[in-house]
Amino acid sequence: MKLKHWVAAIAMGAAALASAPGQAQEKKINIGWTAWSDAEAVTKLAQKLLQDRLGYKVELTLADIGIQYQAVASGKLDGMLMSWQPTTHQAYLEKVRKDIDDLGPMYTRAKLGWVVPAYVPEDQVKTIEDLKKPDVQKKLGGKIQGIDPGAGLMQASEKAIKEYKLDGYQLISASDAAMLAAVERATSRKEWIVATSWSPHWMFAKWELRYLEDPKRTLGGLERVNKIVRKGFYQDHPEVYEFLNRMVLPIGDVEKIMAEAQETSYEQAIDKYIKENEARVNYWVTGKL
Repeated sequence: MKLKHWVAAIAMGAAALASAPGQAQEKKINIGWTAWSDAEAVTKLAQKLLQDRLGYKVELTLADIGIQYQAVASGKLDGMLMSWQPTTHQAYLEKVRKDIDDLGPMYTRAKLGWVVPAYVPEDQVKTIEDLKKPDVQKKLGGKIQGIDPGAGLMQASEKAIKEYKLDGYQLISASDAAMLAAVERATSRKEWIVATSWSPHWMFAKWELRYLEDPKRTLGGLERVNKIVRKGFYQDHPEVYEFLNRMVLPIGDVEKIMAEAQETSYEQAIDKYIKENEARVNYWVTGKL
């Protein structure tokens, strides 16, 4: 989806949240998502199965991650499937924890960090501390390429700039698509770039990248990505609640869907995943091994 379409979708999503009723409707649910490739993969996979196998109409609302937490807590959204825990979304969770139900991980071993292309010499740039070297800062133009400003990764990155005293660096806010375009442009020219990133992401399959070491752990350690729903969702939609509770993927499967989608589409990649993982998918839907 192109950036202008994301912007339009976010605007429509915000309008929908403003008017959406808090009370659940029969066989209809509304799930929030953010324009991140991993979010698109798991959210559209859940939507496909809930519609085809359980007969639900599943509306997806594209909105900023902070808006989604507030909307789930208030009941304007039924749920979201991209709650990064325990560190990345901690500030959001602390505000709404008593007003949501946490269904546990969608997948584990997720990670946030800053990446550089593999051709950037590791003996010159290995850790975030190395960015303070004058010659390194010059080659990077004093810029760290970021993503959307509401993301937990951007908040952590602001903290990292302060903790490592990276004076003179600017954190560039942009969409996921703009970050990827910047990485593609830099790698095609063999230019130096440092960008915010996370795993799982298909960018690691397309380009040779490496994470910078973070000795201060300002960007966090390993994360899990959980599913959260509004209070009362279990009483209104027990079969969906149970489906989401069982829906757990290996992180490698998420990356596989994402990489496949870059060659075809998310819809085709999801259809292929369902076909190739019949036993796992049937367990999610029926609860039977």
